[in-house]
Amino acid sequence: MKPSIRQVAADEVLELRTRQREEAGCQIVHDSLHRREGWTTTHLLEIADKPVGFAEVAIEGPWARKPTVFEFYLLPEYGFRVLELFERFLEVSGVRFFEAQSNIGPLAVLAHTYGRDVTSERIVFRDGVTTHLPANGAVLGPLTAIAEVHEAIERRRGGGEWQVEMDGKVVGKGGILFHYNRPYGDIHMDVAEPFRRRGLGSFLVQELKRECYRLGAVPAARCNPANVASRRTLQKAGFVPCGQILVGQFGDAAALA
Repeated sequence: MKPSIRQVAADEVLELRTRQREEAGCQIVHDSLHRREGWTTTHLLEIADKPVGFAEVAIEGPWARKPTVFEFYLLPEYGFRVLELFERFLEVSGVRFFEAQSNIGPLAVLAHTYGRDVTSERIVFRDGVTTHLPANGAVLGPLTAIAEVHEAIERRRGGGEWQVEMDGKVVGKGGILFHYNRPYGDIHMDVAEPFRRRGLGSFLVQELKRECYRLGAVPAARCNPANVASRRTLQKAGFVPCGQILVGQFGDAAALA
């Protein structure tokens, strides 16, 4: 039977989205888009009137002029029909752009199968090693009240900030953002130019990882593939590359069948 694709309210695929999160077992970079009213459209995939998956399209923010599919989930038992379902989705939705997280579901494979001009926009990192980098006189201190951080965790929006001082001078700042699927927190940091290349960045990331775990969250991170310094800093602090955010566009849907 030919698959059916129809646009639905986001809550109609909540059970399927929960399955996707459980199966992924990792930070889903664009998970917060579902909580931004009017930013996405949801497409239910059905076979013989049975829900078998969903596709999510970003339509606001950076994607306002270029609707972009960023999630495509299919129940595992229907994986053998993924190409057929995806072709039908492209035909019905008219979507021509994608932003695929390579370590989640089939969208990255579909992007390479049907897409062109595929490039990596971000490297996604997971925590892999507990490091013990020396402070060398650096001291980490909070900038955000702990109650505010816990509120950000519960709301899955915002986060907390910390700073590193040496000899009474602020030499770097960083933070943890929680607008992702539970229990992940995304770490970011910046070291002032005069204090770079001293290992302070990796020390800061290491300590932010520890703060993340103390808060009951799991640290994650991202960086631009071209940012060699950031890549090395994250890896020195124990982060391991686990995926990419792939971007590109599809050809004419009529030519896909």
